[in-house]
Amino acid sequence: MTIMHRNNSMETKKRKYNNRKELRFKEAIYLIAIIKGLCITARIFFRNLFKWITKRRGAVTTYYPEEERADRSPYIRGKHYLVQNPDGAPRCVACMMCGTVCPAHCMYIEAAEVSADPDIQKGPKRFDIDLSLCIMCGFCVEACPVDAIRMSDNVKTVGYTRKDLYVDMNHLLTWNPHREPFFTDVLRNDFQERVEKE
Repeated sequence: MTIMHRNNSMETKKRKYNNRKELRFKEAIYLIAIIKGLCITARIFFRNLFKWITKRRGAVTTYYPEEERADRSPYIRGKHYLVQNPDGAPRCVACMMCGTVCPAHCMYIEAAEVSADPDIQKGPKRFDIDLSLCIMCGFCVEACPVDAIRMSDNVKTVGYTRKDLYVDMNHLLTWNPHREPFFTDVLRNDFQERVEKE
């Protein structure tokens, strides 16, 4: 009885795959593919350079702090802010729907009894957003049943440290965009037009 060791049999046999194409030497060093890629890059570069020299519109480059794109979408989602009631309290009822639906888990909310009013059972004791984790998806705005959180069209959320990108409830309440976000008006008009058509 002969016993064949598994290690010896694996060393002598070379696995072959039926669907794998054997590469020739030219294909194996990928030189042709690299040259094709460089030709495409050079062609686009020199075409845009020629357009730039002749003062025609070539590659669209926006020098961001000084210029802003004119073709921004009206549905752009930017910085969050909390809406206040007329008495100055946040409209949020701490239902936790925005934090639950958030795919990035960047919202930290604690509920507490904040009002003596019997109609308002609870409100946020803590409402923090970590903008370094936020993906600006807008799910929190859509999930809010009382329209307490909104997103402005201001996309300038910058900071030198991570602590600068961690905003608390006071910042969300006091930060006020210069104007009402225009995308909510556009959405409202689109919705009204659809309803009128039906």
